[in-house]
Amino acid sequence: MFNVRSAFLLGIILICASWSNTCLQNQDDVYTHKAASDGGTGKFYFGREIAHVMDFSGSAWLERNSREVEENANLAVAKLPINKNSIVADIGAGTGYYTFKIYHNVPQGKVYAEEIQNDAVTYLKNKAGQLNASNVIVVKGKEQSPELPENSIDLALMVDVYHELSYPHEMLQSIRKSLKPKGKLLLLEYRAEDPKVDIKPLHKMSTKQVDKELSANGFHLVQDGEFLPIQHFLLYEKD
Repeated sequence: MFNVRSAFLLGIILICASWSNTCLQNQDDVYTHKAASDGGTGKFYFGREIAHVMDFSGSAWLERNSREVEENANLAVAKLPINKNSIVADIGAGTGYYTFKIYHNVPQGKVYAEEIQNDAVTYLKNKAGQLNASNVIVVKGKEQSPELPENSIDLALMVDVYHELSYPHEMLQSIRKSLKPKGKLLLLEYRAEDPKVDIKPLHKMSTKQVDKELSANGFHLVQDGEFLPIQHFLLYEKD
C-alpha cells in the first residue's frame, strides 16, 4: 500500500535523481567528449584532451637514475617559494620523489603527500616511516579533491601531474580552498612548445594552455620560470 513512508522515500529518490542529473549537466558544461586518441581519455577541458593516469605499477620510471640529469629536480626544489615553517602539498606525489627532497627544507612545517592510488599511498607511508620523516603526512585523495584542510597550504605543487587530472576544474577549485590567502600553486609540466622534449604529446603542456585553464579557476601567474631542462616552472597565486 502506498503510504506516507512510501511517498517520503519516493520524494528522496526523485530529489537524488534530480541532483545527479544536475551534476552530470554541470560536468557536461565544463567538459566535452570526443573519440579518444592514443593515451587519451576522450575527455576534453578547454580543448585539451586529458591523458590517462599513469598506473603506480610503472612507478620505477619516477625513480629512474637519469631523472636528476634530465629534469634537475634539485634546482626546482631550490627555487620553491618556501621557508622552514612552510606547509606544502605534493599533489599526485607518486613515489615521493619531490616530497622526500622537500621535507628537509620545512623542518618546522610539513609536507602533505597526496595520492589517489592505494599502492602509492602504502609506498609513501612506508618510505616516510623508513626515513623517520615525521613532518610528512600521507593523504588519500579523491579524483575531484586532494582532501586537504581548507586555508592551510602555503604551496601546493603538481609535478607532471596536472595533465592527468580526470577532473581538473574540480581539483583546482578544491586546491584553491586549501590554500592560504597568499598561497601558491606550482605546476611543473613538460614543455609542449619544444619538439625535442621526448614525451608523449598528451603528457606535455604549453604555457598558453596552462594559463587558460588556471586563470579560469581563480589563479594568476606570478612566475614563469624557464630554467629547467625540459619542464615549465609555472607558479600561480590564487586571486
